[in-house]
Amino acid sequence: MIQQSIPLLSPAVGTHRELAVFRFGPAHSEQKIYIQASLHADETPAMLTAVLLKRRLLELEVQQALAAQIVLVPLANPIGLSQHVLGQFVGRFELNSGKNFNRHFLPFNAVIERAKETLGADPLENRRIVRQLMHDELERRTPANEFESLQHELLKLSFDADLVIDLHCSQEAAMHLYTNETGWPEFEPLARYLGARASLLANDSGGQSFDEAHSFFWWQLQQALPAGKPVRTGTFAITVECRGQRDVSYEVAQHDADALIDYLVWRGALRGERKALPDLLMPATPLAGSEQLHAPVSGILVHRVEVGAAVRAGEPLFDIVDPLTDATTTVVSRNDGVLYMRRAVRFVTAGAPLGRVTGTQATRTGMLLSA
Repeated sequence: MIQQSIPLLSPAVGTHRELAVFRFGPAHSEQKIYIQASLHADETPAMLTAVLLKRRLLELEVQQALAAQIVLVPLANPIGLSQHVLGQFVGRFELNSGKNFNRHFLPFNAVIERAKETLGADPLENRRIVRQLMHDELERRTPANEFESLQHELLKLSFDADLVIDLHCSQEAAMHLYTNETGWPEFEPLARYLGARASLLANDSGGQSFDEAHSFFWWQLQQALPAGKPVRTGTFAITVECRGQRDVSYEVAQHDADALIDYLVWRGALRGERKALPDLLMPATPLAGSEQLHAPVSGILVHRVEVGAAVRAGEPLFDIVDPLTDATTTVVSRNDGVLYMRRAVRFVTAGAPLGRVTGTQATRTGMLLSA
């Protein structure tokens, strides 16, 4: 293992933060895997999974079982890790700007235009050229502040990876995944090993999140090129939501770390015997088909269904109780699907988001992610 520290742009005199990076396996392998955790810094289950994954990778490296280069960033957001307001952890948004740490990553649009002029007829050689163009684009960029330098350094670490796995969690949730249609065949085995209750597919969710900075770019590039200039997909990327923020235990994190190891063996990134694939608990569904539930009134929120449960259209999911009038408003599902996440609050204002249910028919357009 090689440990590396990457300094971020200092926001003020006397302050300094850095990214810790752990590299395993042969540096010049034909396959590169990039895994990071807790880009939203308050999503601790992902962080613990990364810790246990690192321990296992150390053991496997000693056993010479690594067939790929694996880059692990167990704590992808040292900025957010230090943000606390009146005792509350604020790791999703940068307090200085209000920006979401996992939105609006650098788009490689300029690379697409250069590729149209540069590429030839060999899809593998074209992939190599595109990665060089991406490298050059990142080298041309100069971050203006600490937030931009964080996103910039994460892209520099990951742009040339064959596989990108971004570990997150929600507030209260079942294990679920986000990837695109192209990536789903690559990641269906991971969904099986993890026991995902929902796998949500979108080429473009509208938020320029970290996974889509990779996967959507390659999809866009392939759509933009003429038939005579084919290019192999350079990076398959996925966001893994490791349940909810309070699901921090050795047992749960060990399950997820073991599932990642099993998947890397299945891919051939680790040497060993493939474990039999478990059943796929739920088929993949379009992210645009997921139902976003909101509170029609204010009041005490009572959950009627546990996260991860299969629900039917018309089934009650939440009650909202007015503490003054005793009136109860029930929110029901419009979809047959799975309640895969919900908010952690127990008192809501009118219009507040409550949770989400998967759906098989695309009904939404535009921004498909939350803030």
